[in-house]
Amino acid sequence: MATNKMDPADEPPPLLWGLDPVFSAFAKLYIRDILEMAESTQVPGIYFYNLHPIFKVDILGTVVYKRERDDFFCYGGGKHSDDAEGDFNVAAELEKLQQFQYSQCHLDIGELLRVRGPVKTSRQQREIMASTYYKVNDPMMAVQIEWMMEVPELYRQCYDKPFKLHPDASGEPVMSTLSKATNIIRDFLKQKSVVRFRPYDVLDLLHPLVPEQPRTDSAGEPVAGPSACQQARQLLKEALQILQDEGIVYRKLKSQDEVYQARSSVTIHDKDLLIAIKDIIREDCRREKYAEKGCHLLHILSAVRQRYSLNVSKAALELVLKSLECNSDIVSTSDNYYTMF
Repeated sequence: MATNKMDPADEPPPLLWGLDPVFSAFAKLYIRDILEMAESTQVPGIYFYNLHPIFKVDILGTVVYKRERDDFFCYGGGKHSDDAEGDFNVAAELEKLQQFQYSQCHLDIGELLRVRGPVKTSRQQREIMASTYYKVNDPMMAVQIEWMMEVPELYRQCYDKPFKLHPDASGEPVMSTLSKATNIIRDFLKQKSVVRFRPYDVLDLLHPLVPEQPRTDSAGEPVAGPSACQQARQLLKEALQILQDEGIVYRKLKSQDEVYQARSSVTIHDKDLLIAIKDIIREDCRREKYAEKGCHLLHILSAVRQRYSLNVSKAALELVLKSLECNSDIVSTSDNYYTMF
């Protein structure tokens, strides 16, 4: 499956995703739409359907393929004796529980399955990491009929209506000045293919967002306050902080000479960062503690901050790890664990 990426210019600002009720719900989407959803370029693991931010889904379908591995089950319980009080036999009840669990979790081709969990793209394949799944017994097809009636209605009432903020009197979506500033800088970095920049390189872009008229009170008298230039600098500072949190830009060193590196620089041009991450994963995966499962994202982040720069954010590291994985330099053994390819 070809990876479908969302155009950053079309993405709603991440700070506003929580305003969409779909974002916090398990979206009941058709499997075709889950496969075709565009992935966010700002936050890996977030997908968009009609501008609705989605990261977890709820599906009902028929098993057409399966692959199983021999894993183990772990049960916890207190000590017991076969001479338990009354007619309750712990060993027999545990056996019944194991049989019931096996019957619900063991699936064959053609059986009906319900799955809920977050969506993930791994090695060009769209997957659902099941937080809950179970076999559905539906001999009269009542569950399937209810599902086929509910899902089209959800599409009509919610999913097929693009996510928009509440419009103002002119009918245009309301967007804060900070969100506009963030989008302006993000678009500038993309259009100009910027590698490195300083705040004064983009400051002029934000001046149209700052009113130049003097501030007045209710009586129309001028009041003291920050100048338009001061407001633009503060707006720029807040917008750059948001972009750092998203991994779009980062500063290797915090100094008076503020130099920011754009995302393309993080993933392509910053060879020192790429080498540092690969060295950390290679060296630590030789240790017994990480040999089997690999290094966790947070462990790598801590090591990068100690060895390379304290200013590397989690979002920026995730972008680099994803780039390294696409280039087959590293491989994810499980969710957020990485080892050398």
